[in-house]
Formats: sequence, structure tokens, C-alpha cells
Amino acid sequence: MAKDSGKETPLMQQYNQIKGKYPGALLLFRVGDFYETFGEDAIKAAGILGIVLTKRANGAATHIELAGFPHHSLETYLPKLVRAGQRVAICDQLEDPKTTKTIVRRGVTELVTPGVAVSDNILQQKSNNYLASLYFEKNSIGIALIDISTGEFHTAQGNGAYIDKLLQSFSPSEVIFPKSRYHDFKELYGDRFYTYMLDEWPYSGDYAQETLLKHFGVKSLKGFGIDKLNLGIVAAGVALHYLNETEHRNLQHISAISRIEEDRYLWLDRYSVRNLELVGSSNENAHTLVEVLDQTCSPMGARLLRRWIVMPLKEIKPINDRLGVVEYLVNQDDLRDELQQNIRQIGDLERLISKIGLQKANPREVCQLKKALRAIEAIKKQCEETDNQPLKAIAEQLNPCSLMSEKIERELQPEPPIALIKGSVINTGISEELDRLRKIAFGGKGYLLEIQKREAEQTAIPSLKVAFNNVFGYYLEVTHAHRDKVPSDWIRKQTLVNAERYITPELKEYEEQILGAEEKIFALETQLYNDLLYSLTEYIKPIQLNAQLIAKLDVLLNFATISIKNYYVKPEINEGQIIDIKGGRHPVIEKHLPLGEEYITNDVYLDSESQQIIIITGPNMAGKSALLRQTGLIVLMAQMGCFVPAKQASIGLVDKIFTRVGASDNLSSGESTFMVEMNETASILNNLSDRSLILLDEIGRGTSTYDGISIAWAIAEYLHNNATARAKTLFATHYHELNELSNSHPRIKNFNVTVKEVGHQVIFLRKLVPGGSEHSFGIHVAKLAGMPPKVLARANEILKKLENERTGGEHIKESIRKVQKQAVQMQMFSIDDPVLVKIRDTLNNLDVNTLTPVEALMKLDEIQRLIKG
Repeated sequence: MAKDSGKETPLMQQYNQIKGKYPGALLLFRVGDFYETFGEDAIKAAGILGIVLTKRANGAATHIELAGFPHHSLETYLPKLVRAGQRVAICDQLEDPKTTKTIVRRGVTELVTPGVAVSDNILQQKSNNYLASLYFEKNSIGIALIDISTGEFHTAQGNGAYIDKLLQSFSPSEVIFPKSRYHDFKELYGDRFYTYMLDEWPYSGDYAQETLLKHFGVKSLKGFGIDKLNLGIVAAGVALHYLNETEHRNLQHISAISRIEEDRYLWLDRYSVRNLELVGSSNENAHTLVEVLDQTCSPMGARLLRRWIVMPLKEIKPINDRLGVVEYLVNQDDLRDELQQNIRQIGDLERLISKIGLQKANPREVCQLKKALRAIEAIKKQCEETDNQPLKAIAEQLNPCSLMSEKIERELQPEPPIALIKGSVINTGISEELDRLRKIAFGGKGYLLEIQKREAEQTAIPSLKVAFNNVFGYYLEVTHAHRDKVPSDWIRKQTLVNAERYITPELKEYEEQILGAEEKIFALETQLYNDLLYSLTEYIKPIQLNAQLIAKLDVLLNFATISIKNYYVKPEINEGQIIDIKGGRHPVIEKHLPLGEEYITNDVYLDSESQQIIIITGPNMAGKSALLRQTGLIVLMAQMGCFVPAKQASIGLVDKIFTRVGASDNLSSGESTFMVEMNETASILNNLSDRSLILLDEIGRGTSTYDGISIAWAIAEYLHNNATARAKTLFATHYHELNELSNSHPRIKNFNVTVKEVGHQVIFLRKLVPGGSEHSFGIHVAKLAGMPPKVLARANEILKKLENERTGGEHIKESIRKVQKQAVQMQMFSIDDPVLVKIRDTLNNLDVNTLTPVEALMKLDEIQRLIKG
């Protein structure tokens, strides 16, 4: 593109000037009835949208690439650009081309980014669209999460792992942070998110805090409970700043900010959210928990359910409050059906009131708001009439906003069009001027007949008629027989053979009115509609509260519905340390079994005194992983306040669920399966608590057998011997040697998932029974997978040879027994032993955080020489 603006056309000069203000955005430039893109933007747009790329002349500055689409197709093309990761600046004409003789004034009216979008075509109905803002300081990070489409605004601060968990739970569509922290962000969170980096100045001084105070119109942030979150405040203030930068000024619907209280929610790190496949899965054909649990009636309910799934509670009272409502609703078929029917009438109230706050709601949506409020009135009455206290509490807080719905009823047509420009939006009787203009524009014949009738009576000319032609517009025609009765103020315009034509000041005025009536009607309707829209902003807070209450009611009704449908039972939640599940099932797998096949239920019992760790052995495909996952999901569902897939469940409150389930290569980041596995396991061991539930599947299989067994053994020992946290653990493994652990560790118990061998066939019984398993049946599984017979035959030969030579398990077991014996013997040595004292001092003086691998090996060699003497 030529840079000499003197050679460019005025249009392109204007384009370049505006484009310079939004360098990172794709600029949609309104020209007449089209949105045009130029240069690099045109090449991108043509590729993403599949539209024609052409060229246009740019004065003496050669040609420039051009691609465009009709302005009324914006809602079709904009989502495609945003989903392709583009920031899109929408540049509109700010004045009517008819009113100016120079180039039309233009300006950006909205900057749409993946995290800042309000269009229904861009947003996912059942998911939030969060923008995350991060602020880094030393070892702590502040985070703010804002959804402009719903008005939700949250903040928190903590270490990198906690922020990672929040990013995983809230799944923001876009993350913003300072440019100087690019490497910090990349190191902690990789390239999992769409990101945008900002200049440093919004993060400095008190700018962020002042932005928040000004927005909320308060003198202190104490009322929101965030005044001590210094980093969170900076992140939140910058998030608001970013919304302003993207041309979103009407933000009345962002009416509060809340602190994410870490103490309230069960800890699920990002590995567990992924491994348990709660709301998404890396496996293409996998089914998730949310798919099974979501039969909500409203988009708000669906979004809240997702939050409840990734953020279960860990306080008994609120959990039992939810369970109590679900239990009540399970037994109230008629009430449940009536409430759900009314909730379906409400639609997406949360996003609807946000559009009103943004002043972007169309007439049809405002009418929907009226219908929603009527449905809320019915729900309020239904909940008031129950004998359930939590439902009565919801009823007390619901506000049908009668004055608002009456105002909409009075001022809007019952079935208005979506677009204001189509007219017939405002009701009759609201504006005399509007009614008069409509009468003129759409009731023209009647108005003319009135004039004709009145003038005929006043002049006593019975044959008088009103007509129109293109020469002088509307006129009165009088036959020659009655021309002596024509009033003196009529102006003669034309004489015919049999008649004369006249105009009057009234007809001229009417003509001017009718010719400009439609334009005036649109302007007046627009003004009246905008006044209505502005007046509705007074009701944002009560309607947002209504939306939250309806979402909560919707989720609880949903829990009741699926509990009946899927035969779930009410769990008992207590302060104890026991997890006792009888007849547990996997909520997702049981819904996708082949027709006629029943899910094999299993009991799981864990406590801190007698059965803290269960080692589960058994072949592949026997159901070990399913058993681990179902235990985690049952606990999680119980602490969400949902009934669970079991015959009976007693859950001692869990505060953290850790999982290491399934292989998860991260090769794109240069990490092997084993490295990923060790990272995840290290995260578990470093964050244990006394009420943790740990689910470990096949630890150590990413390395050699001896290494794998050693690591798995050491981890099991560590979990058993941890004095401060006896975390309840299910440990599924291929290493049958680990069964030896139960001989020397009283709280470790062996179980296996049973199989039945009939001839050369293996039948998976999928039942958990006490005792260890000695066989893996790997060759049988290979046969089921369709492995060629030659390979299977050769594998059997090798297996028999190995079994005969006893070179495998027995040697390993003997080694393990020696290790155990040595461990006991070492405890018998006196600590006064000078060699041991020297080893202890050497180890104590090591700084493992700064030790290089080579230095570590040298230290080990030094210790080994000490032992050998």
C-alpha cells in the first residue's frame, strides 16, 4: 500500500487514519451498503469468509486489495472472523450521506474480540464467554474474570497453580496481561488460550482502582469484599479499561464484582477437570459429565450447572440445602413440571438484561423480557405456596418488576419486528405526533376521504373529489357546474374541459407530511424506543437477581429430573473421614452401554484408620479406570448438591480431588508421557490434605518396569506414611508386585477387578473383590483388538518361556522384599552411627532447588562411597 497520503483518495486517507488507531484489528469499513476490508485485512477476510478478493483504484497510489460483504450480512460473517481468532473493529458511517457534501464521517462503534462479544451468533448459549485479566507480581497473580454478555465479574489472587485451576474452570475465551509478562505467562500456561497483551500504563499507580471506584460509583471496595485483594483489584480495573478500549461504554449491567472464595469450593486442579472429563475431553468421541447431567430449561441454568460441576462445595450446610430442595422436588411431580414449563418461557434473561444495559436489545427481545417477567410472577407464586423453606426464600427474592412489564406492555406493539427500521414498534396512544404521522402515511385514503367529505359539506359541492398527480401533487377537482361555490382561498392550478383543479394550504401541508411521514415515523419511533430502553436500565439489578435465582432453581429442578430418570439416590454428607459407596455406577458410561447390557456396580470403602489406600490390580479393559473415575464423580456430584448413581452413599466431606488417570502426552511442549505423568503426580504429592481423595491410574508405566515399580511403590509408601495428611487413595496398577505393600503397611489393602478365563477366552466380570491379581491377560486384550494371529502365537510362546524361566515377577518381588528388609534394618541402626550422621548432614545441607543433574549424581556418588567405607 502506498504511504503517500497526498496521492490517495480521500476515502482511503480516512480508512488509513482509522486503521492506524486499531493496528491489531481487522477493520470492517462501512461504505454505502457494504462493509469493506482493504489490503492485508482483505486477504485475511477473503480467506476466512470465502468471499471474492478483488482490487480497487487508490488514486495515484496504485491499486489495493479489496473484499467486502453487504452490511445486513454482518451477523453472518462477524462470528466467522471472531472464531478464527480475529479482533474485529466495526467502522460505521456516523452521519447520513444525504446531509453532507464532503466525505461521510466514520468511526469505530465496536471492537469485537473473542472475549468481548455480545452477539448471539458468536456466543455459545450454554457457556459463559469470559475475558480473563491477569496481573503478575513476584510469586502471586491477580485474576479478574468478566463476561460482558451476562454482567458477571469475579476476582481472586493466588499462586500460579491456583490461577491455573481458575483458568481451567472458567475457560476464558481471551486472556489479557502486560506485554512484559509474556514469558511468565507462556511458562506457566503455555499456549492453551487466546491472548492479547497490553501496554504497562493501565497497571501502574492507582489507575485500576480508580477505574473500579468510578464505575461502581463508590468510595471504597469494602462492600464487595475485595478491598484486600490488591493484585485482583489491578486485574479487575484493567479488565474494565479493556472493555472501554473496545468501545463498550454502556456497562450499567456490570453492577457488582465478587471475590472467588477459595475456601468455599472443593479443589479440582486442571488435571482433574480434564481427567474426569467434566465439561470437555481431549478424546474426540468421549462423552462428558455435563452432557449427562444437563437437562436444564434455560441457558442461565446450563451455564450455572457448568460452574457447579467444576466448583463443587466443601461446606456441609449449603450442600445439604441443595440436596434438601432436590429431595423435595423429586417427590413433587406436578410442581416440578409447572416450574420447568414456566422457566422455559423465560429464555436467556441474564444476557437479555445485559443487552438492555448495553442499549443493544431489539424490540422483539424487549417483548421477551415482558414475557419472562410474567413467567417469574407465576414461579414466585408457585414457590410461595410450597412448604419448603429454601423454595420460599427464592420466592421472597424474586421480583416480577410489574411496573416495568406494564410499561413494556403499554408502549410496545404486542408482536414487534426484530429490526427497529421495519417500523410498527411503538404502540398507538403513546405519542399523538406518531399516531398522526401514521394516520397520514398508512391511513392516507381515509384521511383524504375525510377532507373530501368535509369540504363537500362546507361548500355544498356533492361531486367534489380529491386526487393526485405527479405535476402538482394532491388537488381538489370541481366540475364547471359548481365552480361558483369554490371558496376564495382555494388556488386554481389547472382547467380541464369539464372541470377545474385546485389546491389548498391544508392539502399542501398534508402532501409534505405524507411524503416525509415514513422518515419522521422512523426517527420518532427510534427516539421513543431508545427512551424506553434507557428507562429499563433502572431495573437491571433486580432482573439480574431474578436471573440468578431462576438459574439456581433450574439447576435444582434439573437435578431432581435426572435423579428420577437415572435412578440416583440422595447421598449422606458428613464431617467424618469415611467414603462408603455401595452399588456405585459411572454416570456417563452407564448411559452409553450397548442395548440390553447392564452396568456392573461396585462398592468402595475408604477411611483414614483401616483402609486408606486400595491397590487395584486386574487386566486392561477390566474396568479399573472406570472404577476410579466413578468414585471421583460420585463424590463430586454429591458435593455439587446432586443425587448420585449408587444404591447408597455416605461421603465424609472431601476438600480436594486429585486424579492421575490415563496417558496425556504433551509432545507439542516437548514433554513425554512420563514427564507429564510425573508433573501431575508431583502436583498431587505437594498439595495433599487430610480430606483429599486421590485417584491414581497406572503410575510409572511410562518408563521401564523396574523404574515404574520403584516409583509406584515409593508413592504408595509416601501416601501411607504421611503424618499430616492420610489422603484416601485408589491406586490402579499393572504392577502386581505392589500387592506386597499390604504386608508391611496396615492401611493399604489389595483388591482386584475380576475376570473369568474359559478356555482361551477371557470374560471381564468388572467386579471389585478383595485380594490381588497375578495376571494381566494382555495377550487376550491384544486378541480382542484384532492383533494378527501370528503375533499372538509368538507372544504366547515368549510368555511361556519367561514364566518357565521365572525371570520376571519373582526376581522383582525378591528385590522388593530385600528393600523392605533393608528399610527395617536401617531403622534399627543408631543415629549415632558416624556414617549415617555424615550422610544426614550431607543431605540436610543440599539445596535441591539449585542443584543441577550433574551435581546431584556427584553427591550420590559421594554418599555411595561413604556407605562402602
